[in-house]
Amino acid sequence: MENNNVNSIEVGKVTYDSDMQSTDLDSIQLSSNEYLTGLLKMVILSAIGIFVFFFSVPVNGESKIVFAVIYNAFINMFGNFAYWILLTLIGGNLIVHLKYKYFDKSPKVSLLAKIYENDTVVHSVLYAIGTLYALLYAMKVNVPGFEGVEIITGAATGGSVFPPIVLGVLGIITVGAVFMPLLLNYGVLEIIGVLLEPLMRPLFKVPGKAALDATASFVSSSSLGVLITNRLWKMNVYTEKEMVTIMTGFSAVSIGFAYLVIETAGLADQFIKVYGISFILVFLIAPIMVRIPPVSRKKDIFFNGHEQTVEERMEETSYNSKTLSRGFNRAVKRAYIAKSLGYNLKESLKDSILIIPQVLTMLSAVGVSALILAEYTPVFNWVGYVFEPIVRVLQIPDAAIIAASIPIGIAEMFLPVLLIQNHIEVLSIEARAFVTIVSMVQIIFFSETATVMLATKSPIKVREIVICFIERTLIAMPLAAIAIHIFF
Repeated sequence: MENNNVNSIEVGKVTYDSDMQSTDLDSIQLSSNEYLTGLLKMVILSAIGIFVFFFSVPVNGESKIVFAVIYNAFINMFGNFAYWILLTLIGGNLIVHLKYKYFDKSPKVSLLAKIYENDTVVHSVLYAIGTLYALLYAMKVNVPGFEGVEIITGAATGGSVFPPIVLGVLGIITVGAVFMPLLLNYGVLEIIGVLLEPLMRPLFKVPGKAALDATASFVSSSSLGVLITNRLWKMNVYTEKEMVTIMTGFSAVSIGFAYLVIETAGLADQFIKVYGISFILVFLIAPIMVRIPPVSRKKDIFFNGHEQTVEERMEETSYNSKTLSRGFNRAVKRAYIAKSLGYNLKESLKDSILIIPQVLTMLSAVGVSALILAEYTPVFNWVGYVFEPIVRVLQIPDAAIIAASIPIGIAEMFLPVLLIQNHIEVLSIEARAFVTIVSMVQIIFFSETATVMLATKSPIKVREIVICFIERTLIAMPLAAIAIHIFF
């Protein structure tokens, strides 16, 4: 019954768009056999997706998310050869960009040409820098006796970006492309959306479905949260404003990475307390951010150009006796009219393959460059002077030592605790907890989340990303200080 050549399916004598809005699903009438088919697809495929992204399994004495186990196994399968693969993808991105930007002046009609049509000279510079960094790091890892350039390939710069972040994101995007359709296309979003709409819409001005993005970030990875949000925006699930709100407000670091950050700050014995505070602050900051520029000025327009109406925003903001059954029935109908798994998998892989080279190149260029600035220049120390008076006013101990760690989070969220790591013995627990909490709720950092936002052509500019980071930081500092004074 499904036609993979068009984006629709016939139910009875009526043809339905498989990407239709949630409320429109109510008009579909399924026969008993059709309902059973949709139910089985929804339960089986959604269950697999939920298991992969949200369940943990024991690995070498540790509990790890299934998704992380799969993408780590995928990356480890290549060993050090993975860095040559990275170089090929990043170098290929530069070559294709140069071809369509400077040499091929024919009309931009091919798929590749459209991907690069809005690139600027700034992209040319970043792509070239990213390729240089990738080349030097690949040679350092694979060529005996070649040490590269310490400022680029050292443990504090390239070594902190390529193995954990660039390779990690390659695995996240590739493996995510295989499993994301299970999570996004077969109904589970309809149940989550109906149940959480009355909470998420009034507080955060986003659909209830956004809870899935937030949860994916917390349990899997912040990049995955950004990618899921971007994918749903292109599926016309979110408007531009909703998409930017979710990306900049809910794409928090995963629990596993949070533990590493907290442990590095010498607070492993305080993990539950520190992580719990950070978790709560993320959801306290979000309703403020959505109500102030630049997020508040984003458009209420879907990817397909449809402008969201007030009625659409407020349609389901209260609970009633039919809420759960409505969500469940929508889920079954969504699963029934969804394209085949093979089709959705093919489309997901195609979309991911097209963005991988740009994402990896930007991560390489921006991530390493940001860490070079942090490690080898006093730029962040200078900016830290601005924050020192604020830290003092908030009555956090050791303000002079920790102030520089506050702004450095925009480069990489791990940097603030790395900056204070050598002072752990002399820093008070209050100072260390303050730095850790603020760094984890800043969310936006150019070594990963911000760069993924830009590389996936999300509707947000660099200037707006920086403004959002500053706003989040200034809001987070007094909230974190209150928590410190109460709980430490």
